[in-house]
Amino acid sequence: MKIVVVTCSKIVSLITMLFWFSCAQQTNTNMQQSQPIEEELKKITALLRDSSFALEMAKNQEAAYYTSQGQPSPLFLSENEEIGTIEKSVKEEKIATNIAGFYALECGVGLLMEQKGGTPLQWLNKIKTGQLDSTEQLVMNRFANATWKAGQPFRSLERISRDVFISAVFLPDDEVKKDAVQVSEAAVKLTEAMAGLDDTSATAQLERISQLLKDMTFAMEMARYMEAAYYVGRNETPPPFLKPGEDTATMTRSFKDDKIATNIAGFYALECGLSYLATAQHQLPSEVLKAIVNDRISTADKNIFERFANATWKAGQPFRGLDRITRETFTSFDLLPQVEIDKDWVQIKAAAEKLSKSL
Repeated sequence: MKIVVVTCSKIVSLITMLFWFSCAQQTNTNMQQSQPIEEELKKITALLRDSSFALEMAKNQEAAYYTSQGQPSPLFLSENEEIGTIEKSVKEEKIATNIAGFYALECGVGLLMEQKGGTPLQWLNKIKTGQLDSTEQLVMNRFANATWKAGQPFRSLERISRDVFISAVFLPDDEVKKDAVQVSEAAVKLTEAMAGLDDTSATAQLERISQLLKDMTFAMEMARYMEAAYYVGRNETPPPFLKPGEDTATMTRSFKDDKIATNIAGFYALECGLSYLATAQHQLPSEVLKAIVNDRISTADKNIFERFANATWKAGQPFRGLDRITRETFTSFDLLPQVEIDKDWVQIKAAAEKLSKSL
């Protein structure tokens, strides 16, 4: 009997030792993985802030689009366009600047539904009441960062050189909280607009969201609400959304900046997708890029990038003209025909090929 007790004790000790050894190995592995991931994300951040790289990436993305359509690529910018300007509506830019969180919310909820089930309203209620867990909040924060990034070069290409135009991994906590607040407030407004649909199917709710996405009046209401929420969060009184005369006023923007912004959305989608996978799954960006380029990426990960591409594309449309949100393709990702999703993948793959050469 005594021998058995001693033997069991030794077995328990051995199991305990093996457990802690395994934990130590896992911790060491995670630390070894984190360093190269961080180094690569720093390189990507440097490229994000490089206006010359932005121009080259935009050229690359436009060329990929024409190639996919079986058409020759035109000259990206003529001499006149290089220094030319374009008139933009003050009102529409104000809407576009403030509505990005809505598009982040819509696309992020779609991914959460795919990953965990549920309906749009079930997720919206979780978001607005702060019931997301850390993995779910990560999804929403990354989409918020992606849609915000997509709008910056439309306002001015020099904005990409600012301190906060970096991989979301390196953002300070106060910037991350701003993204979370924007998504949460968008959920409050969207839930109000979907009153009475709690007991309907997910498809019916997606169709209602698609109607709201295309509604220019709702876009104005959402943008106004989002801007007011931003000021309230800072304990400040929200100013009027539009000053007298701004409703019909125009502003001058660089034609070159606008052309770059129009074509670079796929790069920001790729970058935010890489950042998400690096954080959520400890995937090395360069390995993910190889998988994309060589068509070895999993269906689940491919879908993530396609959703990011749709989000950044949406965020850019009102900058180009608010009436663009009324088009048939400006709809919930899950209601898009496959041919439109394939266009998004063309942009992701082209950006991955370009970025991988720089890593």
